[in-house]
Amino acid sequence: MRLQRVRASVGIASLALQQIEDDLTADDVDQEELAAILRELIEGTDPPGGFIPFLAQLLTTAARRAEQIEPDRDGDASCPLHEAAALITDNAGQRLLWAARALHPQGDS
Repeated sequence: MRLQRVRASVGIASLALQQIEDDLTADDVDQEELAAILRELIEGTDPPGGFIPFLAQLLTTAARRAEQIEPDRDGDASCPLHEAAALITDNAGQRLLWAARALHPQGDS
């Protein structure tokens, strides 16, 4: 049952991301709007922020669970998950902000 819910949720998220991709490929997207879309992916309007921070939080939650159940509690599962969350936040998130600033610096909050 749980795995079915996860599959359904991933399907919904995939459709939502496809809609964003479709918007990004529209001929009338200008640099200001593209910058705003990129900012939305990283910042969003509600905590914990946009898509990127939420994805990092999801991986952190998985890492915490892995810490509790992994064999020998050796970090073989949890450490890569924590690292993936940090990479998403630090690398992907920061690069989205840099790109948004390059496109439309006036939009910085």
